[in-house]
Amino acid sequence: MQRELDEGKSVTDTDFRKISIMAVIFLVILRMSIGWQMLYEGLWKFQTLNTSSPWTAEPYLKNAQGPFRNYYRGLTGDPNDLRYMDYETVSARWSDWASRFAAHYGLNENQQRALNTMVHGPAEFRRGLAELPAGVRLEKDGKRGIHYDAEKKQLVVDGKLHMTPREKQDVLAQVNFDEASDSLADIEDPVVRKFVEEVQKIYDQQAKLSYLEKALGILRGNPEFATVVDASQKGTHDETRLGKIQIYRDRLNRYEAKLARATTQFDWDHLDYDWKEIQQMRSEIVGPIRGLEKDMEWQAEKLLGTDQLARGPLPAVLTEQRKIDLQTMYALTIIGSLLIAGLFTRLAAFAGAILLLNFYLAYPPFPGFAHPPGTEHSLFMNKLLIEVLMLTMLVFLPTGRWFGIDAMFSSLFRKRKPDDRH
Repeated sequence: MQRELDEGKSVTDTDFRKISIMAVIFLVILRMSIGWQMLYEGLWKFQTLNTSSPWTAEPYLKNAQGPFRNYYRGLTGDPNDLRYMDYETVSARWSDWASRFAAHYGLNENQQRALNTMVHGPAEFRRGLAELPAGVRLEKDGKRGIHYDAEKKQLVVDGKLHMTPREKQDVLAQVNFDEASDSLADIEDPVVRKFVEEVQKIYDQQAKLSYLEKALGILRGNPEFATVVDASQKGTHDETRLGKIQIYRDRLNRYEAKLARATTQFDWDHLDYDWKEIQQMRSEIVGPIRGLEKDMEWQAEKLLGTDQLARGPLPAVLTEQRKIDLQTMYALTIIGSLLIAGLFTRLAAFAGAILLLNFYLAYPPFPGFAHPPGTEHSLFMNKLLIEVLMLTMLVFLPTGRWFGIDAMFSSLFRKRKPDDRH
């Protein structure tokens, strides 16, 4: 041993000879097997980016458990999906999406107008009408949705106010027409008939809401979701009726406060039940908005021609969640490739151990915390931690020098030993 040390050989080099050839072979196979699993996982995730359901770590991170729960949930940027519950945020995001969509596909003027109408809705709806019947008054007062533009000879409905069913009924009542009992064919006066016809047509035309107006109706107009204040009940318990959005926020706050104080298994079991209810509530609120968002994107694609579709999908915005997803895909792919090739093997094994340790810590099998969905039942030790330990072991073994590109570099740059004869 001393002679070898004097000649510049390390203790590690000497110890290698104590490992059997079969142990060497299986350690190399282990390294390459872990590398293949990571590489394939990374490539599969990349492949899903071109599908309608791209992979994302969002569900895993949002449901993170354990001591580092807040850190991993915070990586998503919006762990509780609150951005889908605020109309101003939804409006800004959808408007930005429409601008990027138009720029990416090079929409022409007609396509741009159709997209803007679909997302935001027109400023107003118009239908030609040569004259109003005698006695009909439709002045523009900023309160009603409909008025008559005498200069352009048009009926006009405000694109933001719209025309309500009651307002339509009141307008038609000025010519003594009741849709429930009267027929258009029974009207003898052609001016009145034309007026009733155009009012009905413009009402049908403006009844179709834009996607942002639908979102506004859900988030602020739906009494089931939005908080309602009844001034007539001021000072009583019925003055304010909380909607699901506010109830969801309040329950989240209570959950976080209880989680910080939890110490017993009973506390954790009760919190697990609360969390499932909160997630059900989140799904009920967010689901309709996400559904509108997807439908808006599909409808917009129908505006495109073949040449425009050939430009490929609209690039996703680089959100915090998107960054995490791409970092995970690249890390799995690169680390897996290095482990298979035996290049920078120890560094790759160390990086792989750190990556998988993060997966483990986001959902650790610790007592008192929910386990991730699946058939595996673990306590402290699970498959992820076992892989972490195996990769850590490979950090201290020169498997790349046994078989891999590291061995080629080692042989190329190894210094020549001095000739013993000199």
